[in-house]
Amino acid sequence: MRLVFVTQTLDVDHPALAQSLDLVKALARRCDELVVLCQSVGTLPELPANVRVRSFGSRWRLARGGCFVSGLAAELVRRPRPVAVLAHMVPLYVILAAPLAKTLGVRLALWYTHWSSGALLRTATRLADVVLSVDRRSFPLTSPKVRGIGHAIDVDAFAPGGARPSGARLRLLALGRTARWKGYDTMLAALERAVADGVDVELEIRGPQLTGDELAHRRELESAVASSSSLRGRVTIQPPSPRADMPALLAGVDALVSATQPRGGSMTLDKVVYEAAACGVPVLASNPALDEFLSGLALELRFAPRDARRLAELIRELADAPAERRDAAGAELRRRVVASHSVESWADAVAAAVRDSGRE
Repeated sequence: MRLVFVTQTLDVDHPALAQSLDLVKALARRCDELVVLCQSVGTLPELPANVRVRSFGSRWRLARGGCFVSGLAAELVRRPRPVAVLAHMVPLYVILAAPLAKTLGVRLALWYTHWSSGALLRTATRLADVVLSVDRRSFPLTSPKVRGIGHAIDVDAFAPGGARPSGARLRLLALGRTARWKGYDTMLAALERAVADGVDVELEIRGPQLTGDELAHRRELESAVASSSSLRGRVTIQPPSPRADMPALLAGVDALVSATQPRGGSMTLDKVVYEAAACGVPVLASNPALDEFLSGLALELRFAPRDARRLAELIRELADAPAERRDAAGAELRRRVVASHSVESWADAVAAAVRDSGRE
């Protein structure tokens, strides 16, 4: 099987898109040849021998589009013809690929998991033969083409790191951009409640230094911490860690906190939730789409969006829970990631989808 995979960048050092390399390696194990078209190429590890990388980068958007189309055309006319073109997270790739791909009978697939919808996504959904997402609820449009296939977590890299932290203070971690819909203000309010109830807890927030509203919100959070006697010395806001350091970072905490609030027509299923779970780390989460994933554990980990009171209760319960219950919850979460959200199960599902989409 030949497959064309289109993505924004290949770069092991990219803070948000380094995981694309995991996808490439897993797909390559299921292909005779995998062609990767990407806008930019950064630092690359050694790739499998059956992977070829072509860049369509340019300073000018129109030139990038032309380079993309010409590069794709060169691959689509080669024999044997690719079974499909898989566009990763960018609906425009599907739209640009559609005229030639459909003329030559090459299937079109889109991987997309985000709350944002618009004219480009609606058009790409109409043109695609199959649309893949973590879950049907993580795709913002309703379409019979959508298949939920789980996240693609490298469960070998994201694995339990041994004994959990010891000591009286409960260590919590939150990861991601300081966007308002990430719910950091809810976390701070919950921490103040928990500290007032006698819980010895700290929270580390790690996210990129951005501009605009996210930078303004970051400064608001820093100001809130500085002005609160309950939070000073307990909350730190740091730049992101390189992806290679993430497993060790997760190994140093008792739980991840995700207070994401619903946006648009879909429920964003943050990849970091599944990475933490793969490391055996309990996840306190507000996303209703995670209810099934987090149910039936040795600990209750779910709270409603913006519910600082309930999050404070869960923090207190986690602090009081014996290590055996925390470990049992973490072990079951890892089992669930391995079963349904590993990069290998993801690649199996992609391969099946691109083969089957033309027969439906």
